[in-house]
Amino acid sequence: MSLPLPDRHTFYAGRPQPSSTSSGTFQSIDPSTAQPVCSIHTSSTSSIDSAISAAKSAFPSWSSTPPIERSRILLKAVSLLRARNDELARIETIDTGKPFSETSTVDVVTGADVLEYFANLVASGGLNGEAFRLRDSAWVYTTNEPLGVCAGIGAWNYPIQIALWKSAPCLSAGNTMVYKPSEVTPLHAQFLAQIYREAGLPDGVFNVVYGAGEVGGYLTKHPDIAKVSFTGQVSTGRKVAGAAAGEMKYVTMELGGKSPVIVLPDANVEQAVDGAMMANFFSTGQVCTNGTRVFIPAAMKSAFEKTLLSKIKYIRAGDLADPNTNFGPLVSKLHYEKVVSYIRHGTDKDKARLLCGGPGQPSNLPSNLKNGFWVTPTVFTDCTDEMKIVKEEIFGPVMTILTYTNLDEAVRRANNTELGLAAGVFGKDINEAHRVIKQLQAGITWVNTWGESPAEMAVGGWKQSGVGVENGRKGLEAWVRNKSTLVEMGGEVPTVFTEPITSKL
Repeated sequence: MSLPLPDRHTFYAGRPQPSSTSSGTFQSIDPSTAQPVCSIHTSSTSSIDSAISAAKSAFPSWSSTPPIERSRILLKAVSLLRARNDELARIETIDTGKPFSETSTVDVVTGADVLEYFANLVASGGLNGEAFRLRDSAWVYTTNEPLGVCAGIGAWNYPIQIALWKSAPCLSAGNTMVYKPSEVTPLHAQFLAQIYREAGLPDGVFNVVYGAGEVGGYLTKHPDIAKVSFTGQVSTGRKVAGAAAGEMKYVTMELGGKSPVIVLPDANVEQAVDGAMMANFFSTGQVCTNGTRVFIPAAMKSAFEKTLLSKIKYIRAGDLADPNTNFGPLVSKLHYEKVVSYIRHGTDKDKARLLCGGPGQPSNLPSNLKNGFWVTPTVFTDCTDEMKIVKEEIFGPVMTILTYTNLDEAVRRANNTELGLAAGVFGKDINEAHRVIKQLQAGITWVNTWGESPAEMAVGGWKQSGVGVENGRKGLEAWVRNKSTLVEMGGEVPTVFTEPITSKL
């Protein structure tokens, strides 16, 4: 793959459409080296209007295409995604800074899984409604109708996966989409659009616009957009949801978290440490479901920390193409500065004890990567609930260890947050684990594992962490609207407007 890549332009009506030069450009940056990869042309309002118009024009035909035929096209796209997995994974690595060992086994794969799931679901009757007899002369049936033109606004941490998580149920249900990738990681979008087109998706069914918040805001308020699906931080999600709700649009919001990991007193320490590390350092900690508040029994603290320190060496930063590398840089300079500021705050202001890591770069980093946005995996211990690093979402490789004396206390403290995206429990007593999970206020929960979200599993946050769910059967419901029809078969139209009854005296 030769760099830099060709410029990216608004994609609609089946091909890239150059925007006016006055709309401006921005760059995709390789986070591992801080070098530019590609210039992206911001979509002008006229280009966005054209993309929405293309989607609107394509909707009548696509929505009336039988689900089995839509499924065949989308399953062909699945085959293309799987055949080009490594090529697309390299694009994701360049764009996000994730190691190829991760992008090649998770990002494209899990996105294709979701597209395959929804394509098969609609092909096998997943859009069917219900029918029942109301009385001898009447019956009722319901249908699930597509919404129309939908907007998908992606996040920067799992670009192609999120694009597929949004477009898969959207297109399977018969809607069309205008998709805006994050301006931080936009490279995947045109590749996905081209794959859809090659698979046989009609022109205008999937379109791409580029830009920052103002582009997302324009999409959200546009009168021809029926639904907005957004993934991102809570503050932005509130604005998007508010704007969409004000226009009576459907919304799905997948927002941030400050998720707890509760280690039960009977847990295997080594397994608990493995789970906590996956919950904090996978994808360099840039995962919305990260379990950054690790609650452990006070009696286990010494053993837990000792085991954790012995395993930190297995986090390997370096050449992102090396299959042994399992830890990359942060996604951008701005985000790097944010995470480093939290780490400094943890030591300087919160006065938490730094068990390992800190604001510096990982040791033994190759010289050609020194200018990248690298930070060392960091663990704070002796933490308390009121610390900023414990309360606020950092979105980086920063673990905070908190101790507890009894489980009721741990649960109460774990729930003491306005966020409720994910939570997890590690322990041998499965009944106790279920008891604790039931009390945790989160929409996604795990027992003795962390992070897996298969296509069949509906996921979504509670409280300020989101509205609605993605994936699973429930995820398809978010992309259709119900129509109920009552059929009267009695041969007469019921009416109260008849001749008055004449009384006979």
